[in-house]
Amino acid sequence: MPLFHMISGGPRPVAPFSHAVEADGWVLLTGQMPTDPAAPDAPLPEGIQAQTARVMDNLAVVLAGIGLDWSHVLQCRCFLTEFERDFAAFNEVYQSYFPPDRRPARTTIGVTALAVGALVEVDCIARRPTAGDEK
Repeated sequence: MPLFHMISGGPRPVAPFSHAVEADGWVLLTGQMPTDPAAPDAPLPEGIQAQTARVMDNLAVVLAGIGLDWSHVLQCRCFLTEFERDFAAFNEVYQSYFPPDRRPARTTIGVTALAVGALVEVDCIARRPTAGDEK
């Protein structure tokens, strides 16, 4: 049976979804917006770098809320509304969340718009370790 996770103190959903859904050790994390969980109605951070950091921090909150961290993330999908302008600056911040030898698979897509007027959204797939797995 799947587990539907809503993280206490996590980012307020901008649509009807769970923060994460888990089945057989696989965890699908909903794409996060650059909103502040402590002040969800506050203006979004200015610029792609600040928004990327907020999105990644929000994903970290969800991961921590289910007992995982970035080392468990296997794949990310990244969405940018200004792909050509923001791709390099996005990458600068994004890569700081992973060791160079342990970066997840990734797809980055340019889109026309995102919820709440965001410049960036990132979702993830993670895998919960099982007995006998090495980190």
